[in-house]
Amino acid sequence: MTRMAVLSDIHGNLLALEAILADLERQGQPDVYWVLGDLVAFLPWPRETLERLRSLPNVAFLQGNTDRYLVTGRRPLAPVHSPEDWARMPAFLEMRDALFRWTVERLAWEDYLFLRDLPTRLEMDMPGYGRVVGVHAVPGDDETNIFPDTPEEEILPHLAGLDASMLIYGHTHRPLDRSVGGVRLVNPGSIGFSLDGDPRVGYALLDFRGAECTVAIRRVEYDMDAVIAELERVQHPSRPLLLHLLRRASIR
Repeated sequence: MTRMAVLSDIHGNLLALEAILADLERQGQPDVYWVLGDLVAFLPWPRETLERLRSLPNVAFLQGNTDRYLVTGRRPLAPVHSPEDWARMPAFLEMRDALFRWTVERLAWEDYLFLRDLPTRLEMDMPGYGRVVGVHAVPGDDETNIFPDTPEEEILPHLAGLDASMLIYGHTHRPLDRSVGGVRLVNPGSIGFSLDGDPRVGYALLDFRGAECTVAIRRVEYDMDAVIAELERVQHPSRPLLLHLLRRASIR
C-alpha cells in the first residue's frame, strides 16, 4: 500500500496547517506528501508556513496562482460586471495590491527562489492503479475552477490528453471526489480557509492498494479566532477582505 497526503491552498494559515498535521499524525504518517500550491499569500504567517511545509518528509510541491502572483508581480483580474463594480474598483485594487505587497515584504530571497522554481504539475505512477497527476486548478491553467457541481461537459475538455487514472487539484477551496470521463477527480479542499459552507479546513488521505484507491477527505477544526487576532495584531492591510473570507465559508 502507498499512502499519499494531499494538502492545498494553505495561504499562510500556520495554525490551520498545524491542526491538519496533528490530525494527520493521528491517522498514520503517509509515504508521500503532495502540496498543490497557494502556499503563503493572504494570512499572517507566510514565511513560517513555508518553513513548516518544507520540513515535511518526502514532500513534493507545485506552484499555485497566488504563488505565481507573488514571484511575477502579476495580479488577479478585477471583476467588473456593473457600474457598482466599477465604483468599487479603486478600493479593490488598493486592497489587492496591499495584500501581495505585505506578503512579499515578509519573504526572503530564498523563499522567492523556491516559489519561483516550483513546477506546475506533479506525476506519479502507482503500480496497479495507473498514473496520478497533480495540478493546482486544471492542466495548463492555474485559475480555472472545477467545482463539485461543474457539469461534465465543461470538465471533459480539461481532461483531453491527460493519460491519467486520477487528477488531483485544489484552487476552489471545496473538496470533491468524483469521476468524469474515466478519470477520478479529487480535491482535498483548503487548509487556508474553506469556501464550501463548512468552516473546518481540509486535506485528503489517499491509500493506493493495487488497482484500488480509497480517498478520505478529512475536515479539521482549528482556532480561527487566533488567526483573526493575529491579523489584527500585525495590522494586515487587507484585514477586511481576509476577515470576510474567514468568517463566511460559503462564498463562490
